[in-house]
Amino acid sequence: MANTNPSQLLPSELIDRCIGSKIWVIMKGDKELVGTLRGFDVYVNMVLEDVTEYEITAEGRRITKLDQILLNGNNIAIVIFGISFYLCLVILLLVPGGSPDPE
Repeated sequence: MANTNPSQLLPSELIDRCIGSKIWVIMKGDKELVGTLRGFDVYVNMVLEDVTEYEITAEGRRITKLDQILLNGNNIAIVIFGISFYLCLVILLLVPGGSPDPE
């Protein structure tokens, strides 16, 4: 029987429910991405579309727009689901160098 209690979801079930939704991915290192989750596998490799990539460089923050990207699950540190305009606004206002783009 399928698990219907959200507090008892397996990680893969949560990710599966977010396909088609906008997510925020924080990579190991100085990159963060916001995009629409299109797919993933058992290694949490992810395909994102309509992506905005944020990178901290010596010159400052660099923003790159990408149509599609494949992320290696080994390099993903954090995935935040349910990105909303208000969450992005709070991050931009309160977090130094906050990056998600609410689009």
